[in-house]
Amino acid sequence: MTSVPIEVSKVTKRFGDVQALDGVDLTVGRGEMFGLIGHNGAGKSTLFKLMLGLLPPSGGTIRVCGTPLDGASFRSVRRRIGYLPEHFVTYDNLSGLEVLQLFADLKRVPRRECEAVLERVGLKDAAKRRVRGYSKGMRQRLGFAQVLLGNPELIFLDEPTNGLDAEGIHDFYRILREVQSQGATIVITSHILAEIQERVDRLVILSGGRVAAQGTLAELRAQMNLPSTIEVKVEAGWEQQLQAVLSSMHDLRFRMEGACAQIAVPSAQKVPVLQVLSMQQGVRDIAIREPSLEDVFLGYGESHA
Repeated sequence: MTSVPIEVSKVTKRFGDVQALDGVDLTVGRGEMFGLIGHNGAGKSTLFKLMLGLLPPSGGTIRVCGTPLDGASFRSVRRRIGYLPEHFVTYDNLSGLEVLQLFADLKRVPRRECEAVLERVGLKDAAKRRVRGYSKGMRQRLGFAQVLLGNPELIFLDEPTNGLDAEGIHDFYRILREVQSQGATIVITSHILAEIQERVDRLVILSGGRVAAQGTLAELRAQMNLPSTIEVKVEAGWEQQLQAVLSSMHDLRFRMEGACAQIAVPSAQKVPVLQVLSMQQGVRDIAIREPSLEDVFLGYGESHA
């Protein structure tokens, strides 16, 4: 695979009078876990379908694994791609094993891989049960199983943990990291931002069909200049002294709740504030919370409202 598995350049997509994508530029590097987030209607699913070759762009170019989507060789590239749509639908009258064997035939993958893949996603004991008896989480595991067939080099996952419980989500990301460590490139979209914030290497925020921001989480935090939150607990009787110390620091926003204070601290002030707090004898505990991906996402939305 090329070192840049996905190249999207000035891509637009119109559906009648609706401009779904408007000049999207992005690249995904080999072996990355790349996040794609945005409000409903931001263009995420449309961009997925374009990158998979399921829809043609209205303008611009897309190259996947170095191959243009309209090129004659893209058919062979597709066999190296795994895709899990937001709603995985299959034949309810087939067993889980039969469904996977069907996908194996379509991907030209030996059927003998199917049982091992089902075991990997936790469906070994349900392999011969009809899918109509599967729970939502089991269906999602089956959808993930068909993604893993043939060890794809490029994986697209649209809301992949729908219906999974906490254990299922943990297992899903454990397997995904194993696949990534073997060289696969992964593009993932999810509304559960807390779930992906520490797992993606880079991400893009789509807004109104355009790239609103992109980079690592640390880079997006820096772009937004969002404050960190420092939580301080003091011993009984030290509340007024802590409030006096915090009030003496200019441009510092804080809120006292009994013996606790929550302080919004700009990045440039974080170290000086921590130094002052550490010198206070009545301080019992200090905790620091950096802005989450949800904070970044919501903060960006507010700044562009």
